[in-house]
Amino acid sequence: MADFLLEMPKAELHLHLEGAVEPETLHEMDPDTPLEVLREMYQYADFNGFLKAFAEVGKRLRTPEDYGLATRRLLERLEAQNVQYAEIILAAGVVLWKGQEVGPIFDAVRQFGPERAREVAELAAERVDRGVAAFGIGGSEGRGPALWFTEVFAFAKSAGLRLTAHAGETSGPESVWAALRLGSERIGHGIAAARDPELIRHLRERDIPLEICITSNLATGVVRRLEDHPIRRLYDAGVPIVLNTDDPAMFGCTLVGEYQLAADRFGFSEAELRGLARNAFRYAFAPQVV
Repeated sequence: MADFLLEMPKAELHLHLEGAVEPETLHEMDPDTPLEVLREMYQYADFNGFLKAFAEVGKRLRTPEDYGLATRRLLERLEAQNVQYAEIILAAGVVLWKGQEVGPIFDAVRQFGPERAREVAELAAERVDRGVAAFGIGGSEGRGPALWFTEVFAFAKSAGLRLTAHAGETSGPESVWAALRLGSERIGHGIAAARDPELIRHLRERDIPLEICITSNLATGVVRRLEDHPIRRLYDAGVPIVLNTDDPAMFGCTLVGEYQLAADRFGFSEAELRGLARNAFRYAFAPQVV
């Protein structure tokens, strides 16, 4: 199984650049800070603690060279796993907050509000022909309701950007419905959909995929036990699913490991795993991949 998973061509659609920066990479950027101090930044107790740790990592990406090194190290790890395509999410809202220039998927931070999200969308719109694939929202669902971003999503769509949103991760099915009303073509996480039969039917019939991140959900505490994760129920109900790592450095996971977890703990067969891998290419936003 390990050889099969490594050799199988894979793609990843839910992968945050900041959350993929290893402590060792931060140490390359800042050799004066002890590695152990940097590793301590990656410790947290719950979802809000994770958001703070994520922000701390982002603050340490200060220059284009820092972002370049972080991206290079990430691509090296993806290549070693035979990941042939990745849509890397950049927390552009945080970049703008830091006053930096940016250049994928541009992610606005929900709790920063719609005005800041509009700035991210406009930045993304200027770069539609320069590699930016989509616009989305992430962060705290409770502190940044999807309804706030109706006009921003309409603008992004009119600019030719594809649309995505984190939803149904820390909030219930209503958060997924709200993201769908914005026009989201994919849902980041979306595991709360398992609690709403009508939403399951909608996702299945409209062919709207969920970007499932098993280890992430456990690490942030939104799923308390591995056996409680709804991935198998969603899959068996016909909901389109894509496997992802989300923030591999912060959650100590790999894409190969997520597939292994699906096989070992949720009984996915080799044929089903191949289907999940094909989904990642099928639902990619880049035209040459779809």
